[in-house]
Amino acid sequence: MERIKTIIMGAAGRDFHVFNTYFRDNDSYEVVAFTANQIPNIEGRKYPPSLAGGLYPNGISIYPETELEELIREKNVKQVVFAYSDISHEDIMHKASIVLSSGADFRLMGPKNTCLKSSKTVISVCAARTGAGKSQTTRKVCRILKDMGKRVVAIRHPMPYGDLEKQVCQRFASYEDLDFHNCTIEEREEYEPHIDDGIVVYAGVDYEKILAEAEKEADVIVWDGGNNDFPFYFSDLHIVVVDPHRPGHELNYHPGETNLRMAHIVIINKIDTANIDDINKVRENIENVNPEAIVIEAASPIFVAEPEKICGKRVLVIEDGPTLTHGGMTFGAGYMAAKKFGAREIVDARPYATGSIKDTYKKYAHLSTVLPAMGYGEKQMQELEETINRIDCDIVVSGTPIDLTRVIKPNKPIVRVRYSLQEIGLPTLADVLKNLEL
Repeated sequence: MERIKTIIMGAAGRDFHVFNTYFRDNDSYEVVAFTANQIPNIEGRKYPPSLAGGLYPNGISIYPETELEELIREKNVKQVVFAYSDISHEDIMHKASIVLSSGADFRLMGPKNTCLKSSKTVISVCAARTGAGKSQTTRKVCRILKDMGKRVVAIRHPMPYGDLEKQVCQRFASYEDLDFHNCTIEEREEYEPHIDDGIVVYAGVDYEKILAEAEKEADVIVWDGGNNDFPFYFSDLHIVVVDPHRPGHELNYHPGETNLRMAHIVIINKIDTANIDDINKVRENIENVNPEAIVIEAASPIFVAEPEKICGKRVLVIEDGPTLTHGGMTFGAGYMAAKKFGAREIVDARPYATGSIKDTYKKYAHLSTVLPAMGYGEKQMQELEETINRIDCDIVVSGTPIDLTRVIKPNKPIVRVRYSLQEIGLPTLADVLKNLEL
């Protein structure tokens, strides 16, 4: 029987997981290509034979998504599997129309075919949109479990942007581990805060191998979801964060709506800064699609150690990159801190942008003034450093969750903005977790 020729559309994350869990040893299908989008410079690589398995002795090439139509025709593709996240329902159907008009089937794959089962309790933390507040929620969950005397290990949604064979199964317990694995800024933003809290983090490419290693040192595994994707593991408790700064997005983005409908707990974050009408709209949407979910309201208050350094100054604001780019936000914690603590002026970074940073502003036209902390590789980190150093300002206010000076050398002082999840009212996360049989 002829194998069904298949392309997997991805962004160096769920695409590899879908292949590993469903297609790798499945002789009914032949995956002829991956395509890549969202993340800079992840195409042009190859999914290596060591990961691809016996059916793929030459590995599988990864192409830019812009070549999708041509690939479908050239390789006589019968099926295209969509496997990345943080995309509107409208945009995903445009992509489906491109595939269908090229003659192939368009497919989405759900938890039953792609989730793995752990022998340990799994608590997942996901979101409806990138930048909703998932990371600080994950950290709070880990701290609560640790205070309960549990051995906690976090497994992070994949970010394998480098050598895939070296990133099969990565363990991070120290800053030295980050350096050893040549982590990008985006990886550090997710791993560093866990390390600061004494939590071991696993990530990589093969999440079956990762799970086996994590189970050796954990009582509870916390799935630290990224890019508003749904979990790679079956979850005993599924927590989903929604953002009232973007009301309605919890129903209009893929797979954010999937997360919302699966959630046991929904956290409405940022209620201290959102409009009351927007908060009520989000509450109504939760009630309409998942009335059984426990709803927790929360804020993400910001903290600056030396706010007087901001007052009256000309400030460059740097924000978490993915939140601003495919997350669609125009500002983050850095901007709010600059305003709150009396910056005289927020300097527009766009005229000073160089290289791929300049390209980022062109690709994401909604961006203005603030600088996304793009650092998906050594070259881009150098371009970020150059952009910062070219800007005429008094001080940099950094809304990223890491110490940028560990990876770049700015020629001006940086004030870090920190933020954490703070529940408002009852129940709290601790109340729910303490009632869970762990």
